[in-house]
Amino acid sequence: MGDIVNLRQFRKQKQRQDKSAKAEVNRAKFGQSKLDKKRTDAEKARSDQTLDSARLERDED
Repeated sequence: MGDIVNLRQFRKQKQRQDKSAKAEVNRAKFGQSKLDKKRTDAEKARSDQTLDSARLERDED
């Protein structure tokens, strides 16, 4: 014979797993705080400026 399963507990466990999976996706998608985003953008702008100023030839558009 098979094991006896409480469907209410099984359903709650399934909901917890789904919620956990969705939270993992959201952490990856929205993981950075606003301050971190600004800091990253500022660092990128600074490095771009440094690279642009060190060019030997400038592209005239």
